[in-house]
Amino acid sequence: MGALDGKVAVVTGSGRGIGRGIAMLFAKEGAKVVVNDPGVNVDGSGHDNGPADQVVQEIKAAGGEASSNFDSVAEYSGGESMIKQAADTYGRIDIVVNTAGILRDRMVFNMSQEEWDAVIAVHLKGHYNTIKPAAVLMRQQRSGRIINFSSTSGIIGNTGQVNYGAAKAGIAGMTRVVARDLGRYGVTCNAIAPGAATRMTQTVPDSARQLRSAAGVQGAASNQPEQQSAYQGLREPEMVAPMVGFLASDDAWDINGWVFNVAGGTVSVANHPIAMRTVFKPGLWEMEELDDAVKNVLMRGVDNPAPPRDDVEVPGRDTPAKAF
Repeated sequence: MGALDGKVAVVTGSGRGIGRGIAMLFAKEGAKVVVNDPGVNVDGSGHDNGPADQVVQEIKAAGGEASSNFDSVAEYSGGESMIKQAADTYGRIDIVVNTAGILRDRMVFNMSQEEWDAVIAVHLKGHYNTIKPAAVLMRQQRSGRIINFSSTSGIIGNTGQVNYGAAKAGIAGMTRVVARDLGRYGVTCNAIAPGAATRMTQTVPDSARQLRSAAGVQGAASNQPEQQSAYQGLREPEMVAPMVGFLASDDAWDINGWVFNVAGGTVSVANHPIAMRTVFKPGLWEMEELDDAVKNVLMRGVDNPAPPRDDVEVPGRDTPAKAF
């Protein structure tokens, strides 16, 4: 008996990568899966039914139940359609996993409005477009699991990804709010910030890596063969799936509103963004006082993630901090 026997799941972007691994695991654990993937390119262009159909065929060949869906999560009608397909085909909706995503990396001063809108539409709006119709049904049936996908790009920040980072930070915030909205009805909402080698991450060395290098920012990954080989087999997209499966199971009924970092065999839970240090004055702060308090207390020992280059003249750069 599988951990997800009798459950019905929608997994967006599950024709490839992390989503595919989740869909395959869900089916193996007994869930009926709507495999959503419009088969677009990494930047969101194009269309191909093949990826979703292939995953469905693999699931059926292994004895599972699945159906294809080719709608775009960027459209509300698309999100509504895939949730309706699950309910109409299998009688209910128990699990929604939002993995669909695209990249349009660009430094903020070069980013077009279209590049901003496209990424926000697929990631942030795309999460809303599936969560809203699923929440209506889950609230009625008094059960459900929603697993969103955030990113360290949004939680920590990554050069050249202002659109992606904004969307992923928004998804983390959305997760916490949806958890509070639906928790009383037996529905949980959590998020994954994954680390895995996927089709999307493979595009980074050819685009944004040069931007980060030019800005003097070291990337999180390395092109050195010896470092790549150390990660080989440990950061495969399939390795994210078990944590998603656990969060989707009945055993995770009381885990709600959290962001989990999952990369290879490493799983961690992230702190909510709460105060790190505090200064207090019973009255109105003077700017000179804040110069002392902020530099010597709040930001003591905290590095600037992207300091100005040496050839940039910065007023106050050499001004020593005052004693607080």
